[in-house]
This record gives sequence, C-alpha cells and structure tokens, in this order.
Amino acid sequence: MLEYWQHIYSHFNPVAFDLGIFKIHWYGIMYVLALVTGYWVAIKFAKREGIDRKIIDEYFIWVEIGIILGARIGYFIFYVPNNGYYLSHPWEMFNPFRDGEFIGIRGMSYHGAVIGFTIATLLYWKIKKVNMWKILDIVALAVPVGYIFGRIGNFLNQELFGRVTDVPWGIYVNGVLRHPSQLYEAFFEGMVIFVILYFYYKKCRRNDGELIALYVILYGIFRSLCELWREPDPQLGFIFMHFTMGEILSFFMIIFGIFLYIKRRRL
Repeated sequence: MLEYWQHIYSHFNPVAFDLGIFKIHWYGIMYVLALVTGYWVAIKFAKREGIDRKIIDEYFIWVEIGIILGARIGYFIFYVPNNGYYLSHPWEMFNPFRDGEFIGIRGMSYHGAVIGFTIATLLYWKIKKVNMWKILDIVALAVPVGYIFGRIGNFLNQELFGRVTDVPWGIYVNGVLRHPSQLYEAFFEGMVIFVILYFYYKKCRRNDGELIALYVILYGIFRSLCELWREPDPQLGFIFMHFTMGEILSFFMIIFGIFLYIKRRRL
C-alpha cells in the first residue's frame, strides 16, 4: 500500500475527462469544489450573522472576478522572470492557446489573488455601503474550507512539488522522492486554520473584523511553515538567502494581519 502511494503519479491521470476538443483536469474539478464549498460555508455563517443571502451572492461575484484576475496577474508579476512582454501585452496572460493548441490557464498566485480580492472588496464596500467587516469575517471562515480542495487540486495536477526527502510517505516525482507539500498545505492552511478560526468565532471574538485579521496572520504563518517542505519555484529559486517568494510575501501578510487585528480588537 505504501509503495503504491509513493508511486501514485505513475497510476494517476491528471485529466479526468478527455472530450476531444478540450480536456477537463481534476484540478479544474477541485477548483469548482473549492468555490462551491466556500460559498456554502459563507451562506451558513451569513445566516447566523443575519446577513441577507443576496448580499453574499452579489459580493461573491465581485470577489471571484477580483481573485481570478489578481491570481493570474500576480503570477506573472511575482513568479515569471523577464515578464515585460506580458506586462505590456496583459491580454496574453489569459490566452488559453499556444501555437494553436489549447493548453488552458496555468499558473496562479495566492498572494496575487489576495490583492485582487482586496481591491474588489474595497470597491464593493465603497459602492454598496455595507458592514464589510462582518462580511469579511464570514470570508475568513469560508476561504480555508475551499482552500483544502484547491491544494488537493495542485496535488492531483502534479504541480508545486515538495522538496526532496526520505520520509516513508513521500511520493516519487520523476524518480525522486519528495514531500507531498500540497497536502501539507491543504491540512495546515485549510483545515487547521478553519478549526482555529471557528473556535475563536465561538469563544473569543469581540468585534467584527477580528476573524479576517486572524486569518491573514495564520495563513502567513502556516504558508511560511509549509514553504520549508515545498520546492522553491524553479524559475526563481531562493529570493534572499534561504527565503522563497512565498515566505517573503507571507511575512508582509503577517505584519499587516497583526496591525489589523490590534486595531479591530481595541474597538
């Protein structure tokens, strides 16, 4: 059984369905599940908080557009060296064809998604004049649940590999045993964060906005932890000493999250 697990990529096809014209990958299915479960959790907590479902539905559309745009653009800004061509031809970032062949959209940045999410949220807040802090606390509870499926999707898509290891639960990637770091991230950045936030929501929260601040802090911490097992992006390597781009961006998230938490807690 363990040997089968270690060689799972030899037995697993990342393509779930081949429809001829295009292929449906397991990653795409996991992304849809991430959206559906995150939305479902948001609706449940919105009901508890007395927020109209129509507001959640409307806000969900706004932030999903922001997330997709931010994640894709952020990937080229943070993770693609010599990205001048794409920055001067931004539409090429969303071109699913290469040399006439459909290859889909590959490459997303979580931190870019955060920026896109933030911009969309600020615009929605300014235009709709709603209690955004209460809604953001719902987001903080919903995102980790969806995130679990997102990282499982990375694992099934055979991307974002872990570092070389000799642990018995490692998986072989091109003949090299590596940490299944995508699953570590699904556990720590998804499940663990949700459990901590849910406990805080039930027992400790005093003011609106505390949960989203705590989420930013926790994600930054656990992402930095998981980066110790995750192979640095090959096109970038280590940015500064032994720090990866993910760790550097997460550091700024932690600082901002602490500042925001103190501010919201002292209200």
